[in-house]
Amino acid sequence: MTGLLSRERTIAKPGFNRWLVPPAALAIHLSIGMAYGFSVFWLPLSRSIGITSPVECPADMNMLARIFATDCDWKISMLGWMYTLFFVFLGSSAAVFGGWLERVGPRKAAVAAAFCWGGGFFISALGVHLHQIWLLWIGSGVIGGCGLGLGYISPVSTLIKWFPDRRGLATGMAIMGFGGGAMIGAPLADILMRHFATPQSVGVWQTFVTMGAIYFVAMMLGAFGYRIPPADYKPAGFVPKTAQNGMITTRNVDVKVAWKTPQFWLLWVVLCLNVSAGIGVIGMASPMLQEIFGGKLIGLQKTLAELSTDEKAEVASIAAGFAALLSFFNILGRIGWASASDFLGRKRTYFIFFALGAVLYWASPLAGKAGSVPLFVAIFCVILTMYGGGFATVPAYLADLFGTKYVGAIHGRLLTAWSTAGVLGPVLVNYIREYQLDRGIPPAQAYNVTMYILAGLLLVGLVANLMVRPVAERYYMD
Repeated sequence: MTGLLSRERTIAKPGFNRWLVPPAALAIHLSIGMAYGFSVFWLPLSRSIGITSPVECPADMNMLARIFATDCDWKISMLGWMYTLFFVFLGSSAAVFGGWLERVGPRKAAVAAAFCWGGGFFISALGVHLHQIWLLWIGSGVIGGCGLGLGYISPVSTLIKWFPDRRGLATGMAIMGFGGGAMIGAPLADILMRHFATPQSVGVWQTFVTMGAIYFVAMMLGAFGYRIPPADYKPAGFVPKTAQNGMITTRNVDVKVAWKTPQFWLLWVVLCLNVSAGIGVIGMASPMLQEIFGGKLIGLQKTLAELSTDEKAEVASIAAGFAALLSFFNILGRIGWASASDFLGRKRTYFIFFALGAVLYWASPLAGKAGSVPLFVAIFCVILTMYGGGFATVPAYLADLFGTKYVGAIHGRLLTAWSTAGVLGPVLVNYIREYQLDRGIPPAQAYNVTMYILAGLLLVGLVANLMVRPVAERYYMD
């Protein structure tokens, strides 16, 4: 088995078609991309004891007691920490294991990712069955998060090496599946929960077991589809060239040196703020749409609290569709914006993300206040194209500045920005929402302040991107 997973076994033979590699990357990223669709579980999990409505914990119960309590339901803010842990451990595991991946090859890393991601679902299923939220945090959050990190970076350096002539397209193909995972996973989860639901169960733990098995098989198939090019590989007719402004290099910076450059840390800020602005919204996409529009989603002038059980179920299905639609535009943005960056340039592409994104976040509360579901949905669909495009473009940005030799490991270290954003974004959305609700603000208006804050974060990212310059000569390998 060790030989089967070795890096040498994955080196492509002469004549190998490089277009066979993207489907393998897609199988893995579509699986781990379900991390974006976990918001579909929040409301069912928040009433896993009460089934039809949440059973509130005593007001004087402390946090430690709430973690181990088996007779009252979890708050959505507690469940949201699982989502935060996803991205904390995605970034940290990518940083820690990025160099290891370059040494052992993408196949071994992808197999490890399959065991972590699939196994995380099984542990979380046990946590739901026993009503122990710490098992969900450890299972999907910590172990699953490590699977996210390994699965996320395994195809990036591989496809950049296969497609030196179209780096943006390559990274878009590598990462677009991660954005599209919820497009398949969220509706599937909704169908499975409905199938498994009984008067005694909301059907979540059974759904976790089923989806964990499906994702494990898909990721193993993807792992064994990986191939890496020979060291001297160049596509037919490819002639390396540099940009006149020095923003694209044909040389390389060592991974141990790259993090010492100002360019690395400016891109760290760029990625962190771009992700923070989008990740919290994605994590609360399903509850946000339900709370802002309530019965308007099904043609009724009622708030969410005023709806019957059947009406709430209908609204929940529409919200799951909204999460899936966001995932679709996320995936479009990853391949679309990353490909466009080959012609626009990476720096100009990020300028568009931050400038247009700030305007759209500022406008979203106005759409909610007007009660316009189509406008609200359209705003966030555009935002999600740029959110996904930011992820898919940053590896090409790194390859332009630091070269391709260590881009996988450098990208892994840069993803610690995602870890930071994984805390910052959801905390801003979840806790500002709860603070607003505690002050008596109606649920439909509880997200307004957050949107203005996220618009401000994007303006800071705009400044950081404008400060990026070519890497100084002293940092390049000789």
